[in-house]
Amino acid sequence: MLLDVNLHTHYLEDQSVHDVGLKPREKALIAAVLKKGADPDVVEEHLEELTLLLDTAGADVCGRITQERERPDLSTALGKGKVQELKELVETTAPAMVVFDDELSPAQVRNLEEELNIKVLDRSGVILDIFAAHARTVEARTQVELAQLEYLLPRLTRMWTHLSKQFGGVGTKGPGETQIETDRRMYRGRMQRLREKLLDIDKQRIVQRKGREGLPRFALVGYTNAGKSSLLKVLTSAEVYIKDQLFATLDTTVRSFSLPSGQRALISDTVGFIRKLPTQLVASFRSTLSETLEADVILHVVDLANPHYRDHIAVVEETLAKLGASETPTIIVFNKIDAVSDPHALLDAEAENPMCVFVSAHRGVNLLKLLETMQAAYEESSIVRLLHVPYDSMQLIARLYADVEILNRADLEDGVELTVRVPGEKLEAFSARYAQYIATATTLQDNSQE
Repeated sequence: MLLDVNLHTHYLEDQSVHDVGLKPREKALIAAVLKKGADPDVVEEHLEELTLLLDTAGADVCGRITQERERPDLSTALGKGKVQELKELVETTAPAMVVFDDELSPAQVRNLEEELNIKVLDRSGVILDIFAAHARTVEARTQVELAQLEYLLPRLTRMWTHLSKQFGGVGTKGPGETQIETDRRMYRGRMQRLREKLLDIDKQRIVQRKGREGLPRFALVGYTNAGKSSLLKVLTSAEVYIKDQLFATLDTTVRSFSLPSGQRALISDTVGFIRKLPTQLVASFRSTLSETLEADVILHVVDLANPHYRDHIAVVEETLAKLGASETPTIIVFNKIDAVSDPHALLDAEAENPMCVFVSAHRGVNLLKLLETMQAAYEESSIVRLLHVPYDSMQLIARLYADVEILNRADLEDGVELTVRVPGEKLEAFSARYAQYIATATTLQDNSQE
């Protein structure tokens, strides 16, 4: 399959071309350039993850090659001797592709393909391919298509020549299936239209969010395959797509549930993070990830059964910082505790992350504790105010119910007295809008942060 930026509507309408389950599996060699003195365990974990990415994309790893260098070779990433060794391995194993763990420059890809006479990809290309296969909604497909075009734009020379005629399969799914017949100007024009389309979708999201104002909002984040969708399902009893593979969820899912107090709340689940996530994807999915930015509390779901969970926590925290969400109150939710065999693992995790809860979404373990912690975190991040609304201003009551959580209402002789909870980040706007109605002399406050 070959990328065609004429695109039209076929990419957005035909899901069958993205179903890797219908395609024959390919063989792949994986390669990596390592910094001298790199931790062997970390290297192994990175290559295992690349193997899992390829498995999700529809390819089986038939061999690997690594080289320690101060820095990758500018022409071929690997040194000349290793390239020759890789060429011999290609001849003996007959794979369909060679995949590098780090991003390659267009020149490196071109030189390697000319030397090896085989398709060469990097981790970013594989991740983009998986996203293309899993995108279901118009928004997700638009985001993936934009990310792919941004990734391919500097690689057009390669796509115009030998690749489009020789190679297909993993790493070449996307906007089209026929030979490329366009140029950079057409790519940029298509990309601009996609950005405009995403802006329109984002405007629709803003309208949808207005109907959810006033409710406590939580967001699930975490490394891919940490169990976020499973946790969403058990907390909300909602039917959501769950599969034990990387990036099973690309689209934001928002569901309602009840906190222990009986207060209705909202929780969202979206795409998982991964190390070396292509910058094009982070940018394209910013509108989807905005659910995380607007949450009152973030639930950072961690697969405690994964021996490299600490690295996963670091990757997620780094990504949240890039999105501007590092200051949002966060609860670490250690999931899959039923799969942890070492009893000391829980003690170590708790010592390193005091604000954490241990659960098993699969078995429904400790969910009440999690809900209580969520409620406490929300209450600590918000501020309580007492308002007095005269009966001649009753039109404000409906707006208040939409804007904030109403804790108590008392109908008095001269008006309505409301006790409301305001999220900390909305306090300034709330105070400006309702300044004349706030009972400043008797203001109540759960946790003063002013």
